Parts: sequence; C-alpha cells; structure tokens
Amino acid sequence: MLSNLPRPIVFAHRGSSAHAPENTLSAFNLAIEQGADAIELDTMLSADGQVMVIHDEKLDRIAGIQKEVKNLDLAELKKLDAGKYFNSTYEGERIPTLSEVFEIFNKKIFINIELKNLSSPFDDLPHRVADLVKQFKIEEYIIFSSFNPIALIRIKRHLPHVPIGLLADTGWLGYWARSRIGSIINYDALHPWLGDVTSKLVNNAHQNGKRVHVYTVNNPEDIRRMKAFNVDGFFTDDPLMALQILNRGAS
Repeated sequence: MLSNLPRPIVFAHRGSSAHAPENTLSAFNLAIEQGADAIELDTMLSADGQVMVIHDEKLDRIAGIQKEVKNLDLAELKKLDAGKYFNSTYEGERIPTLSEVFEIFNKKIFINIELKNLSSPFDDLPHRVADLVKQFKIEEYIIFSSFNPIALIRIKRHLPHVPIGLLADTGWLGYWARSRIGSIINYDALHPWLGDVTSKLVNNAHQNGKRVHVYTVNNPEDIRRMKAFNVDGFFTDDPLMALQILNRGAS
C-alpha cells in the first residue's frame, strides 16, 4: 500500500493541524476532505494502558492543566477539552483513542503511527498498538515511526510485514540515525528533519533501498525543494497548501 501512494506522499502532520486542533478526529477528517494522501498521528499510553492519540506528554499546551498523560486514566483524559486552545469553533473536542481513530477511518486513508515512548522505552505501547492494528485488520494501511529504535524493533516483532520509519533528531543528535549506524534498525524509511535533508542524503537512502519522508514541511519553497530532491514523502501541517503547490488536490 505504501508504495502505491502518490510521490511525494503528503502526510497530514497530526491531521490538518494548520486548520484544526492537532491529533483530533476533526483534524483527521479535514485532512481527508482536503485530499491528503495519508495522516500522521502520535500515540502514548494513559495510566490505565489505553492508547491515546496525543503528541505532548504534558497536557498544559492543549488542555491547560499541569498534568501528564501517563498519570491520568481514560475517563480523566476524556473530560479534557482538546479543541478550545485552537479556537472556539472546536471547543469540546476530545483527545481520541487509537481505537476510535481506527473505527472511524478504518481503511479510508493510510496512517503513520508515531510511537511516542522515548521516555519509557520498555512500556507496553508497541504491543498494544500492534494488537489494535491486528484487531482492525489494517496492516496494509499503516507505517510505524519513532525516535525510539527500541519501540521500532519491538513492534516489528509483532507485525513483521508492516513498514517502519526511523525518525532522526535534528543536527548532531540525529547523526547516528542518518548514518549507516541507523541501518542496524533495518527500517523501511528514514524520517529526517527538513533542515538536515540534502540531495546527497536522499540519493544515499535510495541507493540503499530506503525511502525518505521529511518532517515538517510547511513552506512552499521547501515543498518545491523536497520535490526536486525526489523525496518519497513529507509531513506538513497544511496538506491543502501542499497539494496546491504540487498541483494536486481533492477531487
């Protein structure tokens, strides 16, 4: 399925997060309406082991409380408003579970699932996410990504045929991932930061049989540059704008 998507793939980063609150059902639905090729979302575990779709460990930015996701259970997290920080139109938007995302968007769009357990690399997140993918039978509609190589290795054991993307940190922090050292993970795609992407990096990856999906590309000139570099895909907060730049769009 991944190889069948248009190139470059336009991944809606946390959904259409320039136009709707990130990582919400509204943002994902809007991304589909705008014609995005795929959506990207973030996952971590609640206190009671539920897979939540949220980026930050701390809840102050999107929900205005000084608590962490890992310390609240599903019922407590579902009481939070994850939309009003964006604007009043989305007041009452809730933090979704991965199960809810699968129930609504099952096989409607390709999904990049980021495993955000870098601070707890041995937690149960890979196992629980893999179980949900198996339950909904959507293996062909998924790629996993993470900055945490342990998470990628672990989830590959559960779903060996689902592609994985190694996220490379910025600058020197991500040098190991962009170098031959990173290939130890046996990833299918390298996910480097925009500022670290060169034509040489893309060519080297392609010569080694790896895809390149770049984060986060929000500027028209950068979109054109990434296309010229022949990247396989990129993540953007504004898929509508990106598709217009690429002379593509919703039918």
